[in-house]
Amino acid sequence: MERRAAIPAEVRKVRDERICKNIISSAAFRYADVILLYYPIKGEVNILPLMQAALNAGKKVGFPRCFAPERTMTFHYVSSEEDFEKGTYGLREPFPSLPAFNPLVDGERNVLCIVPAVVYDRKGYRIGYGGGYYDRFFGVFKPASIGVAYEEFIVKSLPHGRYDISVDVVVSERGIYARK
Repeated sequence: MERRAAIPAEVRKVRDERICKNIISSAAFRYADVILLYYPIKGEVNILPLMQAALNAGKKVGFPRCFAPERTMTFHYVSSEEDFEKGTYGLREPFPSLPAFNPLVDGERNVLCIVPAVVYDRKGYRIGYGGGYYDRFFGVFKPASIGVAYEEFIVKSLPHGRYDISVDVVVSERGIYARK
């Protein structure tokens, strides 16, 4: 995390733009009806431009709301950057009073989830912040998934346990990596 935080802001901005461009040009993004995003913190890849691109393309956009005691999260639809408040762990989360504050359910189709991490491997496994929120979410609902990371944070292999769930592909500023 320290190495990632040390990347100069201007370098990070260029990389973030390339990552977003790679995602927008992917078939997974093009054919998805619902895009699940995260609000970036701690030097994570800034994927917020995907929100506007998805909304402009007529897609629904959801962001997570975390529930710390259970270590679970649900995604809720938003329509602008003004639909957020400071939530669990200081994360920006959808307001619970939004009219569209309905969690996504199993029946949603053509859903793409963009997943943050500290580091990914080429098999799509990740090291996050240790809460297991995405693993629990994917244990109940398995949308198509894209992990995002800067190139130097994609390694050959990471240790993983039986409850760890990999993403379908990993996207960096240099391109898209399918699971190997």
